[in-house]
Amino acid sequence: MSVVPAIRALDPRETDHFFVYLNDHLQDNGAGSHPLFQPMPRSRSVFPDEKAAAFVKGMRIAVGEPGWRRAWVATGRDGILGHIDLRARPEHASAHRAMLGMGVHRLARRQGLGRVLLASALDWARKQGLEWVDLEVLSINEPARALYRDSGFRQTGEIDDMFRIDGEQLAYTLMSLKL
Repeated sequence: MSVVPAIRALDPRETDHFFVYLNDHLQDNGAGSHPLFQPMPRSRSVFPDEKAAAFVKGMRIAVGEPGWRRAWVATGRDGILGHIDLRARPEHASAHRAMLGMGVHRLARRQGLGRVLLASALDWARKQGLEWVDLEVLSINEPARALYRDSGFRQTGEIDDMFRIDGEQLAYTLMSLKL
């Protein structure tokens, strides 16, 4: 990547702008040569209002408490170019683990931004005392799976036929990283 975008914590007051970016990003979900990267139909690839509300609520919850979430964005001249978030697992007995989600905007893909975002979030997780980071990725999304493998994640499972989207049977790959 020639110019590394600035990576910063997402301010809860700017989530409206973030969701505009996220919905634009989701327009690439399975479009053209892009792999399906979210388990939702291509024609309805938008971030649902109820998930947006939970996202905002989670950002206000203290880390370690059920429901917490933190997010970071990579910004450049063209606005938000990528994001990554960590959130509490839903099981209370799993407070030592976090779930990861991320995406890179079409303008910044295949330039190393995903690695930079991932390194930033994992560094933060270590400083918080988290011990594991888990993720779920559509098995057909090989570019994302390769990034995670290269970053030290190992596959812990795969659920065949987890989703049926646009007439396709899709598997989900589960991956984890011990910090």
